[in-house]
Amino acid sequence: MSATETSLLVPEIREVLAQHGRFPVENVSEADDLYNAGLTSLATVAVMLALEDKFNVEFPDSLIGRRTFKSIDSIAEAITKLAA
Repeated sequence: MSATETSLLVPEIREVLAQHGRFPVENVSEADDLYNAGLTSLATVAVMLALEDKFNVEFPDSLIGRRTFKSIDSIAEAITKLAA
């Protein structure tokens, strides 16, 4: 996926975060730290599972961690790699 395609993922990622993240995502930018915004470890699991369903990908153990789910940008990057 190109950078443009990755940026197209952002609204869908925001939707998943809004539904499963259990914190307000309206004022979070793509680069903001989601954990500082209120994302918990438990909510991260729900978000990961919802992202896997939405994008038909599976996060390998190597991508399951705070680094992957730290920001909307990092999530989009991971999904882009998984979908390639």
